Amino acid sequence: MAPVLPLALPLQPRIRLAQGLWLLSWVLALAGGLTLLCSGHLLVQLLHLRTFLAPSCPFTALPQVALAAGAVALCRGLGAPLVAGTAGGGGLLVLALALALALPGSLDTGLEEGLGAAMAHYKDTEVPGHCHAKRLLDELQLRHHCCGRHGFKDWFGVQWVSSRYLDPNDQDVVDRIQSNVEGLYLTDGVPFSCCNPHSPRPCLQDRLSDPHAHPLFDPRQPNLNLWAQGCHGVLLGHLQGLASTLGSLLAVTFLLQTPVLLGLRYLQTALEGLGGVIDGAGETRGYLLPGGLRHRLRTAWLQGGAAHRPAPGEAPPEEAPPGEDPPEA
Repeated sequence: MAPVLPLALPLQPRIRLAQGLWLLSWVLALAGGLTLLCSGHLLVQLLHLRTFLAPSCPFTALPQVALAAGAVALCRGLGAPLVAGTAGGGGLLVLALALALALPGSLDTGLEEGLGAAMAHYKDTEVPGHCHAKRLLDELQLRHHCCGRHGFKDWFGVQWVSSRYLDPNDQDVVDRIQSNVEGLYLTDGVPFSCCNPHSPRPCLQDRLSDPHAHPLFDPRQPNLNLWAQGCHGVLLGHLQGLASTLGSLLAVTFLLQTPVLLGLRYLQTALEGLGGVIDGAGETRGYLLPGGLRHRLRTAWLQGGAAHRPAPGEAPPEEAPPGEDPPEA
């Protein structure tokens, strides 16, 4: 069978191919290093934001696979890459690129559930496992300039004031708790972390839905000195932006690794005819496969089937038919 995609490689083309592969290997190492840094940055961001992301969200698999793909690409570029190792790294890159295209859509639901759970546990400062929810959510709103899940009114539907600060003898507290079926103390106020510290006006945190509570401010206008954006949209845009950058780096790394893989295969097969000497005299040919693709697949299939068949000498002996019992003496 004729080789697949044969290419004549005299001495000078072989040398230029080797030099080009050396240069591409350094560029591949640079792209792999950038992919490694970007995926590591995304992984650190997810570790910091894991409280606000649902545990079932599959998005966390993206930086982990991309981290492995970037490390393999970096090693392939710096070391003496083998064809098998380059092909394995290409498989990781394809998998990471597919995850970068498919998984960012799962962030919407993951952040929706995670932020809702964090807001519900904001008041549980003395409950084991949730005692840091208040601090983390306050830091999130102050750092990312956001308030609530989709806006400051989301705080109206959750009890964010700890029960230890509520007076059970206060009639207003009793009325508010009895006004909903869940028995929560709900207010039309927001935590202090929703306030914009750069505003020249005092921050309005309480009675935000009462038009008579703050006569100089209109609650229907965006002049409440609160962060206007919800944390869901801010985090979604932030993480999807990092995923988009990582996907671009993965695509570039894959496009660089493809010619490296093909060039290594041609150079390897060309040198087989010269005894492994790259500057050997004479003309040789490189190819991708030594035979036709159908013949190659058929040979691999037959070799796999032969490996499962026992050798003639290893066949288990057939049991002899039972004979008649010898007569008793």
